[in-house]
Amino acid sequence: MALQVFVNYFEKIGKKQESIVSLRPNTFVKFMLSARNIVKKYNRLEVLKGVNVQIEQGEIVSIVGSSGAGKSTLLHILGTLDEADGGEIMLNNQPIHQLKGKKLANFRNNHIGFVFQFHHLLPEFTALENVCVPGWIAQRGKKELQLHATELLTLLGLADKIHNKPQELSGGEQQRVAVARALINQPDIIFADEPTGNLDSANAKDLHDLFLRLQQELGHTFLIVTHNEELAALSNRVLHMKDGLIVS
Repeated sequence: MALQVFVNYFEKIGKKQESIVSLRPNTFVKFMLSARNIVKKYNRLEVLKGVNVQIEQGEIVSIVGSSGAGKSTLLHILGTLDEADGGEIMLNNQPIHQLKGKKLANFRNNHIGFVFQFHHLLPEFTALENVCVPGWIAQRGKKELQLHATELLTLLGLADKIHNKPQELSGGEQQRVAVARALINQPDIIFADEPTGNLDSANAKDLHDLFLRLQQELGHTFLIVTHNEELAALSNRVLHMKDGLIVS
């Protein structure tokens, strides 16, 4: 049953993913995300000092570095949750640094998924309803949306938890609901900010394995800020940040 659910989900997103290219050497690679000369200041404090980033389709890329290096600030700017003071950001050939207001909000909801350290689930909603929230905002059809959310929760091992509220779920289960919510609108890229920071080692490993599975089997693209060395080690690339710059 679980295998069939996985196959069904793969077929459903196949058309959206068919532009994803192989990451094997000597093949043409399209950049999903490209950012150039990203600058951010808070008063006189220069947090980002001209950061350049390129993420290929289907990659898992981790950003590591000490606290205060600018990792989360960069992630929030690339994910359009914060605005840079300078620079350009292209996401799937769309210049998102030029978008404002409702256009930016609509683009974010339809093309970007987020997973944070704290799951930010709505306590009054069930797991299914929490996953559906971005789809409601996108005004998707109710029946199709609930079916898709159920498929995602089943895919992530939560078939028997879809009607549970967050307080009835373990920490690892709550984070998997958050991952399903990030995937519900079939985003171009998923941004994860310390996604395992609030999990014990066993649940953290499960989340690592889940990200890898989603990348390898479904071609999802991840940009992850993490202090977790094991999660970073699973990535295709690791970007090291120091003093507002990527240094390697």
